[in-house]
Formats: sequence, C-alpha cells, structure tokens
Amino acid sequence: MEIKRLTLQTDKLQSMKEFYTNDLGFSLCGESPTSFRIQVGKSVLEFTNSNVVGKPYYHFALNIPSNQFQEAKTWLKRKQPLLLEDGEDEADFPFFPAHSCYFEDPAGNIVELIARYHVNPMSELPFSIDSILNISEIGLIVKDAPVVGEQLKKINLIKSDNAPITNATLSFMQDSKNGVFIILTGTGRRWLFSNKVSKVFPMKINMDNHYCLGIDGNNGFFMKINTD
Repeated sequence: MEIKRLTLQTDKLQSMKEFYTNDLGFSLCGESPTSFRIQVGKSVLEFTNSNVVGKPYYHFALNIPSNQFQEAKTWLKRKQPLLLEDGEDEADFPFFPAHSCYFEDPAGNIVELIARYHVNPMSELPFSIDSILNISEIGLIVKDAPVVGEQLKKINLIKSDNAPITNATLSFMQDSKNGVFIILTGTGRRWLFSNKVSKVFPMKINMDNHYCLGIDGNNGFFMKINTD
C-alpha cells in the first residue's frame, strides 16, 4: 500500500505554504487559489482551504531512512522546535521497531518523522528534505471505528496485529509490511507529543490500489474507486 496523495484542510493556507516550502524546503508540485501540493518522496501532500470549517488539524507521519533518525532529528531541530512527551523529544517504538520525533506546523497538525528499522531503506547521502521517503501514516478519525474497520477489510486493509478494532484504541491498518498505515480510531484520544485529541475533520486519501477514502464535508466516512 502507498498513499499517493493525501488532501487535508487548513484555515491557514498561505502560512502553511510558506512553512512547508520555505522553512522546511519541500518542492511545490501544484497550486491553485484554494490549495497547494508538495512532493513528499513518493507521495503528494495537499492542503486546501476550500469549504473549510473551523480550525482542522490532523496527525500524519513521514517515513525517513532507517539509518538516519538522529541525523534527521538534528536537521529538524535547526528548523522547528521539537514536541515533547514526558520531557523527551523522541519516541522509541520497540514493537515496530522504530524511532520518531514530532513537530507542529502552523495549522496545528502533529507531524512525525519515523525511521522504521526493519522496513525503511538505508541511505548514505546526507539527510535533507529529499531524504523523506513517503507518507507513512495518516490518522483517520471516525464516529464508529469498528464499522469502518469492516469496510476497510473489503479492500484488504487489515489491522496489523489482528486485535479487535475499538473507538478507544489506535488500529494500524495496512495491506503489506511496507511501513505505510492508515491509523483508524475514534474521537477523544490524545495524540502522542501533543495535548490535542483526535477529532473528525474532512480529508481525502488517494491510494495506489485505485481506492479513495476519507471523511466528507458532513464528517461521514466514504470509500470509492478513485477517479482522479
């Protein structure tokens, strides 16, 4: 599974464009009066203010080379303050295994850089914005996670540990062991390295299996064949 394009809403379109292109250095690969797109390795990340309501925020993660976590963390600290959890500015996930660090963008999104040691390739080049591999995770917040989980099974997106899906837990949904996940959960769960909790906001995930899924303008889950 690959996330080809991820579309998120923002009420701060211009400041987000300046942050991602000027401050972090991502390449702009498309824009309109209501949106812009950046190239994130093999993926495209799009932000739009079309029909935006309120102040939406999301959690998403970006894969980095498996041998460059500390180098990437140092690179990021020069550009943006790192978020803290219990006084620490990195997370160790021995069950993946992986290390992560986090930052917040101008719209309040909780963004993660993650090095997955058994999955992500290594790199011998100095770490830069071009070292980022792809979009690794996106939090999909829904009103009824077990019901949506059954719908995702129809396109072979299965919870990685095969445990029951609940609204209170994070369910890492995937169809292959390549370090790309849709994180399915309900509302009200605190995101790591943040005081924000999971909320339902419109979003769209275009995947490489010809499906498009996400949250519509009425905060309902949808899944359809991708026509973009």
